[in-house]
Amino acid sequence: MGKLRLAGFIPAFSLLLSACGGSGGDGPAVSPPPTPSPPPPAAAPQVALQQVFAGLTPVPAAPVSLQQAPGDGTRWFVVEQAGTIRAFANDDGATGTLEFLDISARVISGGESGLLGLAFHPDFPNTPEVFVSYTGAPDLTSYVSRFSSVDGGQTLDAASEQVILTVLQDFSNHNGGNIVFGPDGYLYIGFGDGGSGGDPLDRAQDNTNLLGTMVRIDVDGGNPYAIPATDPGNPFAANQTCPQGFTVGGEECPEIFAWGLRNPWRFSFDRQTGDLWAGDVGQSAWEEIDIVTAAGDYGWDDREGAHCFEPPSDCITDSIDPVTEYDRSLGASVTGGFVYRGSAVPDMAGWYVFGDFVSGRLFAIPADSVAGTEPEVLLETGLGIAAFGESVDGELFVVNYGGSIHQVVSAP
Repeated sequence: MGKLRLAGFIPAFSLLLSACGGSGGDGPAVSPPPTPSPPPPAAAPQVALQQVFAGLTPVPAAPVSLQQAPGDGTRWFVVEQAGTIRAFANDDGATGTLEFLDISARVISGGESGLLGLAFHPDFPNTPEVFVSYTGAPDLTSYVSRFSSVDGGQTLDAASEQVILTVLQDFSNHNGGNIVFGPDGYLYIGFGDGGSGGDPLDRAQDNTNLLGTMVRIDVDGGNPYAIPATDPGNPFAANQTCPQGFTVGGEECPEIFAWGLRNPWRFSFDRQTGDLWAGDVGQSAWEEIDIVTAAGDYGWDDREGAHCFEPPSDCITDSIDPVTEYDRSLGASVTGGFVYRGSAVPDMAGWYVFGDFVSGRLFAIPADSVAGTEPEVLLETGLGIAAFGESVDGELFVVNYGGSIHQVVSAP
């Protein structure tokens, strides 16, 4: 199926300003009021990283996510890429960890594959369900599955798996894999474009499959899920579902919320505004951060960031620009973060903080930034920033792929 376009209609207006003088009037000339200067940009927050939970045994192995359960600040959960989720006390002196879930026998891990996402049901543990995203057989198929707890939320029963969605992958990379419940109670799932380089099969602009998209489903409204149809509805909500990741009848998949993504690696909701922020890993020149909205097209593979990719000039430009981007001089693999709403770092309040896995740089922009805002470099961390964690009270943590966890604090 050809590339789908939803072009917005932007009316053009012209404003004619004319100065009129009276015939023969002697009054003084009246000058228009001066145009106010724009406010100066906010000063970048001054921050540092402080390692925490350094005594954990075993040390987290290739951690890719760090979370707390809804409303419960007593524990942390760290996701290990090979297929294990471990829980530990929210105590900097903690040493022991509890195996919360082990599905390593089902997970194919390595490179960009593995156990990639974790999302607690918003009513957990009253609704004792947790959702995970992983790659498995055959051929790195992406799975989104529901697991249940039979011990009041202390652990998950590995035998309780209910697969709710699968997506066949074209190649071994660009699996995406993050999953997050939104403030609307729906589950959001990010899928990469299927891999290789340059999206050779044009998946991200073909909405008859789920590759290169942000999916939104209602896991409480149907078996295994329903399609959100209101406030706002998914753009293709009336069509037949694509539980295997592609269309059956040739229509656009109703699970799709937005598209035109290359490899969304970590996204989050601003707990104050509800905005959905996503880091989308670039091809060879530009890394980008997007604010994702219903029916939004984010341009890949016509554009990489705000720049033409295919073709390299005179490309289609009716997609949504990233709110910020950076080139290869600053990094090579963006990791999306959070808008900081905590209290421990006052001058970081209202800043979106994100990082780069390759360069280890920590970046930020004000959450009210317009498209094209230049990112501020906060720190050169030297870490492989694989993910960020947000505590229930809004504090921010950096997950180092090498096995350590660091809290963002005010600079000394």
